[in-house]
Amino acid sequence: MASQYIVVVGCGRLGSILASRLSSQGNNVVVIDPYESSFNNLSSDFSGFQITGDASEIEILRSAKADKADCLLAVTDKDNINLMVAQVAKNIFQIGIVIARVFDPAREKIYRNFGIATISPTQLSADAFMANLPS
Repeated sequence: MASQYIVVVGCGRLGSILASRLSSQGNNVVVIDPYESSFNNLSSDFSGFQITGDASEIEILRSAKADKADCLLAVTDKDNINLMVAQVAKNIFQIGIVIARVFDPAREKIYRNFGIATISPTQLSADAFMANLPS
């Protein structure tokens, strides 16, 4: 697979794992997080870039060269931030692949109405629990 330019918004547990794995696969990765200390979560062999700032600000996304990105993953722990960043990525920066984490399953429909792919840890967990219960 060819190397891609990927922007990861949020460098908590999920964001740092994604960014580290994507980087180790040879992709060009930029991680954005408002807290510099969050970058300590990245693996020691992470070779991408780190931007400290609020990704809901267009200037921060511009500094991440979002206009050049093949993909943006919005994985903060705040649904509203993920939706806002995903909308900006898709509509202003015309990023082809935009995926947002959404905790509140009721909000998934809103994201889909905006044409944004979602992953819901809450829904995935509920499905996994149900799959493991006896029928």
